[in-house]
This record gives sequence, structure tokens and C-alpha cells, in this order.
Amino acid sequence: MRRRWVQYAMATVILLLGWEASAWVAEWFAPTGSASVIPHPGHVLGLLGLEMVTPSFWQHVGVSSYRVAMALVISFVLAVPTGLYLGSTPKLDRITQPLVYLSYPIPKIVLLPVVFLIFGLGNAGKIAMLVLILFFQLFITTRDAARELDREFKYSLFSLGGTKRHLFTHVIWPSSLPAIFTALRIATGTVIAVLFFVESVGTRFGLGFYILDAWGRADITEMFVGILAMSAMGVILYELFEGLEKWLCGWKPR
Repeated sequence: MRRRWVQYAMATVILLLGWEASAWVAEWFAPTGSASVIPHPGHVLGLLGLEMVTPSFWQHVGVSSYRVAMALVISFVLAVPTGLYLGSTPKLDRITQPLVYLSYPIPKIVLLPVVFLIFGLGNAGKIAMLVLILFFQLFITTRDAARELDREFKYSLFSLGGTKRHLFTHVIWPSSLPAIFTALRIATGTVIAVLFFVESVGTRFGLGFYILDAWGRADITEMFVGILAMSAMGVILYELFEGLEKWLCGWKPR
């Protein structure tokens, strides 16, 4: 654990140094009288400290966190059981394959206007858009993990008197967990990116709105505060799923 924190600290220092160098370069090439497009990290971190004591900033963070959390929970509840069932039921899997193959490659973000027309511009529409994208990422990975289960495990369990319920709870579900957590970690970057898009329409709260509002006022430092906060949200989610995998999949060789 200590080594991991040291690695994180070193990576943070390297990123800050690169950011500082980029800020100096951007400042050097900025037209006379114009503000640099990349603020110095010290200015951004200073403003972040001031923003963190204001209730309005935490309202933006809270709204974005709520949308992401709800989307992850709903996607997990819908996609994981469906993927496990289809992956462990070859006949039904073959029947549904054409539907999956036709619907999965569609870029879901282009359906944003349709989703907003159906669910509205409020939280329901934004969460629905996030769920639509996350569902397929979790579903495909879970289904493939259940598919790859060796038949010998099934035969061994049935020979010992196990039932289909035992097969699911003691074999299919545990063996698929590592793949599910991998999908969740990959989905972390996707859900944060899509969150920015959905919060750019029809809302006055959320980090996406916070960033675009600062951009519209040409407040570059405040805009970077929002970017930093949204990035921190992604890191926290990634570490959360990493920790859950270590806790629930301790048997997995690393």
C-alpha cells in the first residue's frame, strides 16, 4: 500500500511539472495582452482551495456524483445478470446474438437528442444516457466471461449433486467477477466523458455545466478547477473498483 502511494505521489509530481512547463510555453506564445490558455497549476490549486469552502461548488460535485452513481448502479443491475444468464445459456445466446451485434456498434452518444426527448432534460434524461452507454460495456464483458467458463467446472459441480442455482452462485458469478470489475474500471473513463456531454445541455448544476460556464466567461482558471474536479472523480471511481476487486477476488492470481 505504501509503495502504491509513493508511485501516485511521483506520478502527480511529474504531471504537475509537465503542466507547469506547458503553462510557461503557452504564456510565452500567447498574443500580447491575451490570457494564456493554460493556467499555472499553483493558480488552479489555489482557486480550488477557495472553491472547496463554497456550498455552490459542492452542489455541482454532488449533482454529478449522484448522476454517475445512479447510472452505475442501474447499469450494473440490468447488464450483469443479463450477461451472466445469456453467457451461460448457449441457445438463448445464439438467438439474441444478431440483436446484440446490430445494436452494440451504434455510437450511443448520437442518440442523446432522442433520449432527452423521451426522458426530458432533467436528471432522468442524463442518467438514462449514461445507462445506455454503460449497459453495453458491462453486458458484453460479462456475457463473454460467462461464456468462457470451462465445462469441466460445470460437470464437476453437477457430479457432486449441485443444481443450476449452485452453478450460478458458486461458479459462474465468482469466476466472472474479475472481468466485471475490469469492465467497470474501463467504464469509469467513459462515464466521466459522457457526463460532460450530458451536463452541457439543459442544466444549471453539475461539473460539466461548471466547466462550460467558466469557459463561456473566459475564466480559464475556474474552467481548469472543474476539469481537475471531474478528473478526481474518475480517479476515485477507478480506485474504488480496484479496491473492491482486491477484496472480493482475493483468490485471483496477480
